[in-house]
Amino acid sequence: MAFLKLTFSKNKRDKLAQVLWILNWVSVVTGILLFSMGLFLKVEINKRVELMAERDIQYVPNMLIAVGLIACAINFLGGKICYDCVDTTKFLRWKLILLPYIMCTFFFTFCVLVGALMCYSMHGELEESLNLGLTEAIRFYKDTDTPGRCFLKRTVDLLQIEFKCCGNNGYKDWFQTQWISNRYLDMSKKDVLDRLRSNVRGKYLMDGVPFSCCNINSPRPCIQQQISNNSAHFNYEHQTEELNLWMKGCRQALLEYYTHIVQSIGLTVLITWLFELSVLTGVRYLQTSLENGLRQGDLNSESDGWLLENGLMETARINLNIIKNIGKCNQIDTANNGDPNIDVPSSSIAH
Repeated sequence: MAFLKLTFSKNKRDKLAQVLWILNWVSVVTGILLFSMGLFLKVEINKRVELMAERDIQYVPNMLIAVGLIACAINFLGGKICYDCVDTTKFLRWKLILLPYIMCTFFFTFCVLVGALMCYSMHGELEESLNLGLTEAIRFYKDTDTPGRCFLKRTVDLLQIEFKCCGNNGYKDWFQTQWISNRYLDMSKKDVLDRLRSNVRGKYLMDGVPFSCCNINSPRPCIQQQISNNSAHFNYEHQTEELNLWMKGCRQALLEYYTHIVQSIGLTVLITWLFELSVLTGVRYLQTSLENGLRQGDLNSESDGWLLENGLMETARINLNIIKNIGKCNQIDTANNGDPNIDVPSSSIAH
């Protein structure tokens, strides 16, 4: 028994074809939207690619761009097919193409669903990429004279100002790295030399942060040096007082920013998938009802349309048997290829 069978008159088929023609053109617009969102996400990632490790996180925008372009092509063709299906003579031109078109569209809608799921699954890879990238950027912050790294100071400072963040996980990340170049250190001073010798790595470490970590909303002048030294500042207690620095780490700030973008895109892609699935369902009904009318010899009469010619269980069983038969054929071919004496005439063996 056919799955979700409906009966269509000639008038209903024509109306269905006209509605599907309009919906396919709407789908072309959604394809342009998918392409635009993929392009936007790619641009946003490339804006701060220096702050990310070389992880493969470009697959999501690339997938959206590809799906968007394919959506435009498939739905443009679908609109033409549905428009011609109103005319009996024009339908006959598309008769052999309709089923392959539906199969390709089904695969495409599956790709749209995969794109939506990929948007929600890239959170972990994005976080790891930002964590490693920001760690490296902070490490090379001082290398303003080194080719390939001279831009990092400006990039990190602009990031901390724009996103109101400090360090990778927090402001204390700056305590663990030398962020002032040796060229700006007075090596004739004893306290500088003592600080350089005070740690195994020979780095100039201090409890200070760059100016870009300062919270501009704080009424107190920014304390960015000797942050943990209470006696260095008047009326100051760093453990109890709310510091006039940005408290949020830049990894968290960037992750929240990109997560908001990606989840919004993912929701849009998911809605697009549901819309494409409904269009595909309508095209399937149109195809089966027209073919059944053709079998009856009268396309102007009523005919049945369905999603599956057989029930769900029967269709699954038939497809499973097909897969099993393909597997058996492959096993036989492998066996034949492995025995050099198969299909060799007995006379040849005797010789």
